Amino acid sequence: MPCEGCTERDNKSSDPTMEFLLLGFSELLCLRVLLFLIFLIVHLVTLAGNVMIFIAVVMEPSRPPMLFFLCQLSVIELCYTLVIVPKALLSLLVVDGSAISFLGCAAQMHLFVALGGAECFLLVAMSYDRYVAICQPLHYLAVMSEGLCLRLAVACCLGGFAVALGLTVAVFRLPFCRSHHINHFFCDVPAVLHLACTQSYTPELPLLAACVLLLLLPFLLILTSYICIAAALLHVTPSVGRCKAFSTCISHLVITLLHYGCATFMYIRPKSSYSPGRDKMVSLVYTNITPLLYPFIYSLRNKEIRGVLRKMLRRKKTAQLN
Repeated sequence: MPCEGCTERDNKSSDPTMEFLLLGFSELLCLRVLLFLIFLIVHLVTLAGNVMIFIAVVMEPSRPPMLFFLCQLSVIELCYTLVIVPKALLSLLVVDGSAISFLGCAAQMHLFVALGGAECFLLVAMSYDRYVAICQPLHYLAVMSEGLCLRLAVACCLGGFAVALGLTVAVFRLPFCRSHHINHFFCDVPAVLHLACTQSYTPELPLLAACVLLLLLPFLLILTSYICIAAALLHVTPSVGRCKAFSTCISHLVITLLHYGCATFMYIRPKSSYSPGRDKMVSLVYTNITPLLYPFIYSLRNKEIRGVLRKMLRRKKTAQLN
């Protein structure tokens, strides 16, 4: 049932010339400068960390599959932060919120969901890589060939973009209320759905389908991989070998829990439980803090990436001496 004060579907409710207003953190006027500086520093450190990992992996002549996937993860995180953070920084500079066009909002939502979905699928590919490395070590190089890694990388991106396109089209075909004020710092799905002029649960069905495809199914596949890994490690007699094999999975497990934990809290819930203030704070962690942690987690826990970074630093020192 349409809500009171809503525009009709043919009365520019989904007109591409329509604009939304991102309110951002307009209720925290006294903290705007401090938040801007914090966001800017976090954004720059995140960019620097992911660029460093990307350059280090690209400069490495022999790239094992895990490094290849880490390189793709860094690229996704770079694009992810560039889609969200600049607009969030702008919202802190403008007192009354920043305007965003209908098409700009749709494009931001599509890229955000697509990159997040691609990361979900990429985490599945990385868990499969760990499964083959631990459960089929003798066939690892044959199974995880360069061609298979490339196909998995392309499939992750295409899958994320396809699901995101369907969700974005479904959301922006809805009639919106006269108030186009989005109480968020970017065009997140729950925040835009909150403006939909309907009291039924029909608009939430595309989001539910996207959650099943991007969150539930990939998580079940990752869980299956780790169950198989745990079963294989039970047959490893020396405890040292068991700990060494499991330690190669720690960084992937930490990132998986961070990514799926925040995403599940944000998107797998009814519309009635939507809370703008709480959602903004969780999104703040999800879009700023977790991308900042990823390079540190992998550089500290992954032996291969540490070795590549050391090589890159040695090359830089040698070039400076010469």
